[in-house]
Amino acid sequence: MSSLKLGKQLLKYFALFIVGGLLYICMELLYDGSSDWTMFLAGSISFLVIGGINEWFTWKMSLVLQMLIGAIFITVLELAIGLVFNSDYSIWYYSDKYLNFKHQICLEFSCLWFLLSGVAIVLDDYLRYWLFHEEKPHYKIL
Repeated sequence: MSSLKLGKQLLKYFALFIVGGLLYICMELLYDGSSDWTMFLAGSISFLVIGGINEWFTWKMSLVLQMLIGAIFITVLELAIGLVFNSDYSIWYYSDKYLNFKHQICLEFSCLWFLLSGVAIVLDDYLRYWLFHEEKPHYKIL
């Protein structure tokens, strides 16, 4: 890979990383009125991974399956970040949520991650199409 092509790839992934982190922080600020730097990191990583699903596999993979993979990934990432950075529950605390695990993850938010994964997939695909002239998005729903 040429250095110019590598530079363009790094710029693309850096831009998507920033977009994912900023969007997640904005959602948290709207929902809760506060956020944390770890949530920027979680949002950035999640956006890159979820956006990459149909890049690494195929456009033929159903959108619903991509969303399920995204929800599972975010839930696992949330648990990992929670166990490392949220042991004092200063960032979030799910004790009042149904089917929570160690107050770090819960069924309610995993379902929300499923829905948000769909938004992230489409947004990532269109950003790649508009800004980086990649393939126009098309989806197989089921």
